Amino acid sequence: MPEAPTVPDRARTPLLSLITQESLDGDYQHVAEQRAAARARQGAADDGAGGSGRRGHWVAAAVVAAFGMLVTVAAVQTSEGSAVADANRESLLQQIDQRRSQSAELQGQILRLRERNVGLQDSLADATETERTTTRRVDRLAAQAGFGPVSGPGVVITVDDAPNGEAVRAEDLALLANGLWEAGAEAVSINGKRLTSRSALANSGAAINLNGAPPLSPPYVVSAVGDNKTLQANLLDTSTGLGFSNTADALGFPVTSKNVDDLDLPAATLRQPVFAVKGTAEDNRRPDGKETAP
Repeated sequence: MPEAPTVPDRARTPLLSLITQESLDGDYQHVAEQRAAARARQGAADDGAGGSGRRGHWVAAAVVAAFGMLVTVAAVQTSEGSAVADANRESLLQQIDQRRSQSAELQGQILRLRERNVGLQDSLADATETERTTTRRVDRLAAQAGFGPVSGPGVVITVDDAPNGEAVRAEDLALLANGLWEAGAEAVSINGKRLTSRSALANSGAAINLNGAPPLSPPYVVSAVGDNKTLQANLLDTSTGLGFSNTADALGFPVTSKNVDDLDLPAATLRQPVFAVKGTAEDNRRPDGKETAP
């Protein structure tokens, strides 16, 4: 087995010690050579020559010591500077790691907020669509119940008292209104006052009251929103519509009808009596004993 190579002492000696040692050895050799040359020239050393050699030795020693001190100071400063640089580098690396960690955390927060924002937008869209659907339904139900305004085509039927003095009564108008609803009308008004499923037409002496409002006066203009192509024909196919037509002919009420393409019926007021025109109207009897249709 081959022997391991021998490492020379010079390679194991610290650099600072090696520089100082070699500097001293060189200076000592130089001084020794100068002294030998001086002795050869002079032949023998005297007191003056010996003092000069000692002074040269001390000067060389001082120079070497100063050089060694400079090397030592430089080495110490270099070591301290290296330590400071290492500390600064370590601090910078720690700050970089902290910034990366903070950046990753912020990115995670941004992602979570984006996901939450998407969820809130979806919820808002659903709520908006629900609101629109509910609003349309409320508007439709309000129009059907009479508490929402209605516009569209329809018919206008005008009824007046008979020339012979026979007056139109509440039950006569109830027959006409119920007939229009049964014929397919979406909304009905009399003299601009909207009828609902709880509206009341009642006789008050010679006057007719609607929903407790001021009495109606003839002529009575009954407006109905619906399909004006079929509404008048369907009216005569209903029992109440036919009953009104027969009563008007028998008592001589002037009746005129016309189709219109654009009717605007207002919403009914919230104040409603307990009686209803359509379906639940209180029975009213004419002076001649005839019973009105519900």
